[in-house]
Amino acid sequence: MNWLSNLIPPRIRSFVSEQKEVPDNLWQKCTSCEGMLFHRDLEKSHNVCYHCGHHLRFPVADRLKMMFDGGEYTSHELPEVAHDPLKFKDRKRYVDRIKEAQSKTGLNEAITIASGKMGGLNVVIAAFNFRYMGGSMGAAVGEAIVKAAEIAVRDNATFITIPASGGARMQEGMISLMQMPRSIIAVEMVKNAKLPYIVILTDPTTGGVSASFAMLGDIHIAEPGTMIGFAGRRVIEETVRETLPENFQTAEYLLEHGIVDMVVTRDEMKNTVVNLISILTQTPVNPDAGGSSKKTKKSSGKSKKSGKKATSQVKAAQQAVRSISQNCDDVTGQKKAAAN
Repeated sequence: MNWLSNLIPPRIRSFVSEQKEVPDNLWQKCTSCEGMLFHRDLEKSHNVCYHCGHHLRFPVADRLKMMFDGGEYTSHELPEVAHDPLKFKDRKRYVDRIKEAQSKTGLNEAITIASGKMGGLNVVIAAFNFRYMGGSMGAAVGEAIVKAAEIAVRDNATFITIPASGGARMQEGMISLMQMPRSIIAVEMVKNAKLPYIVILTDPTTGGVSASFAMLGDIHIAEPGTMIGFAGRRVIEETVRETLPENFQTAEYLLEHGIVDMVVTRDEMKNTVVNLISILTQTPVNPDAGGSSKKTKKSSGKSKKSGKKATSQVKAAQQAVRSISQNCDDVTGQKKAAAN
């Protein structure tokens, strides 16, 4: 029986070892319809479910490539701050949580500052990464928003924030809460320079972020299905002792109640923002910006469809600007009436 133990097992082991390992990240389940999504198809659709249209969370690097012309932009270093000003410790030390988040995301903080061109127009973007401690806002994030605003004023660029956050960072206590007024001051710097400030609300935008700079934009755009609010649904229901609507705190609900100006799908986001910037700054868009000649040839057969889509986006942008101007006029009229 030696040939059974000496010959066959080695052959079986060699056969098994020759089999290629299958990666475990080829498929992902949609959090809405639970449909299985192949990673390449999901990447092509910008992390939008091709079964139900649900917008999954989008990595910051991929979002920036999608927004900037040719996917090219300049990343700016974040200001240095004290990592653990309160020497905070719960189940873990705060410094250990920071190291874990940095190792997990490859980023130094929950925010990324990038500048470049969109449609040939100067833009500065401050984008949050929810995977970094829930996109929470601490001293580093507050400093980053101030720096991004300063870069926008310096370069005469439109300032865009893309929040995805659970709110203030509890490990920094009052220091974290102080970033709310500091971020508002940063936004006022941009507005005083007569530059547009646009907010693209992504899932989720809650807590202190939604209570500060995220709700001060000249125009608010949200992705479909985005959760936007301050306190959680359960907390509100227990406070008011009422059952809230099913779509409460969604982008669509806020659009219906006038808090959000537009709900735009991810694939139309860049064109919509570029049209808005062009209208607000009265600057023509460079039609040759962003695309290569190969892409232009491929898209030439769809010129009619793209033309209709662009026209509808321009009309929506103009309507948003008109509604905002009307609201401003109404508020001014009310103030004058009250003064008289």
